[in-house]
Amino acid sequence: MLFSITTTRAALAGLLLSAATPAFAQVPLNPANAAPADTTHKYENPGGVPAAEKKPFFKSKVFRAAAIPAVLIGYGAYTFNGGGFYTNQEAQRDIHRLFPTSQSRIADILIFVPYLELGAVALAGVESRNDRINTLLIIAKSEAIMLGSTFIVKALSHEERPDGSDNLSFPSGHTAQAFLAASIVHTELRDKSQWYGIGAYAVATSVGVLRMVVDKHWQSDVVAGAGFGILSAHIAYLTHRNRWGRKAIGRDVGIAPTFYGNTPGLSLTWRPK
Repeated sequence: MLFSITTTRAALAGLLLSAATPAFAQVPLNPANAAPADTTHKYENPGGVPAAEKKPFFKSKVFRAAAIPAVLIGYGAYTFNGGGFYTNQEAQRDIHRLFPTSQSRIADILIFVPYLELGAVALAGVESRNDRINTLLIIAKSEAIMLGSTFIVKALSHEERPDGSDNLSFPSGHTAQAFLAASIVHTELRDKSQWYGIGAYAVATSVGVLRMVVDKHWQSDVVAGAGFGILSAHIAYLTHRNRWGRKAIGRDVGIAPTFYGNTPGLSLTWRPK
């Protein structure tokens, strides 16, 4: 009897001891399928931020900026000097069937109408995409690109005008100017209403037609000129980085009287933020 009680107590003590002792999993010292440590790429993305997904090329800003101008300039080059399936001479004949020959110079004024539209809308209090200073900088850059490119191509192409006045026909500078201004109006105000851009492009198209009516340009000149104008505006926007915000430019302007010897004057200071 005593032996049975002693055996029972020993068994209970063993059970309690085994329950209090933590169990350890048997892990092999040299696991056969263990993955090697990645020491090559461990510092590439320490924050764990997911990589930005690359957009297809046809959705990039460069492609969207160059696609339409490339088509217009390409068609102008294709029909240059009487080439193409619809020649310059055929287009000129059809234009004069619709409109009588004229010597009107109204196109010289219409090329600036989109800029007048942009100014009138700004005076009316409609907020554009960029502030006035940045818009003026974009316009200046666009004009420089357009004037430089069109005059270089005019000198190289050496195409005679329909009226024979000179050999600076291709591309149309008037049409390039009108479509440049229309493109800026469209870009600055399209978030407010698409009708601003539609009106500006309608004016620009009328400029191109009028240049053909007065026998100053062929169809190739007009179509390519539209492409040069739009492309110049798009390049100016793509390369524009000098953004000063939308606050008034006079926020940090100071004026103080100064004297240089016995000569009074004014000192103007400006601290851009």
